Amino acid sequence: MSDEIRLRPVTAEDLDLFEREFSGPEGAGPYQWFGFTSQAGLRQQFRETGLLGPDGGMLSVTEAGRTVGRVEWFTGAWGRPATSTCWSVAIGLVPAAQGRGIGTQAQRLLAGYLFDHTRVERLQAWTDCANLAEQRALEKAGFVREGVLRSAQWRGGQWHDQVIFSMLRADRPGGDPGR
Repeated sequence: MSDEIRLRPVTAEDLDLFEREFSGPEGAGPYQWFGFTSQAGLRQQFRETGLLGPDGGMLSVTEAGRTVGRVEWFTGAWGRPATSTCWSVAIGLVPAAQGRGIGTQAQRLLAGYLFDHTRVERLQAWTDCANLAEQRALEKAGFVREGVLRSAQWRGGQWHDQVIFSMLRADRPGGDPGR
């Protein structure tokens, strides 16, 4: 399967798919549904930057050439942004693509892409404590579980604990720590 999973820049058709698949609770799933939001900002950003910029971006996940989701990255900081910035990463797969290892491979590919094309030292991701599938996917992709962020995410009318994971440049699977 790994040869079939690829990342590529988002197209206008992908935006239509994302809006169709992720705009409601059925597609977004129980851990990513934060209520209805406008897609106008995402479409404007697509027109202006192609969703690839210095402060983050989005790529489409494809399986055998068919779009099945997206990966994103945005800046985070553990101290002053000038010296302590890292990338926070996220993924969304259409329901039919979940549970088949696509997320693991896509997150591994995104980590490689970010380490190859940016100077960042740390990637981080978090997921709901109950989202065991995503926790397994992150670990299989090479991320290390760091701990629990208590009451860190408001969703569905209550606060939820999140598990945070990281990958350092030296942790990259098959990567050379001296790169």
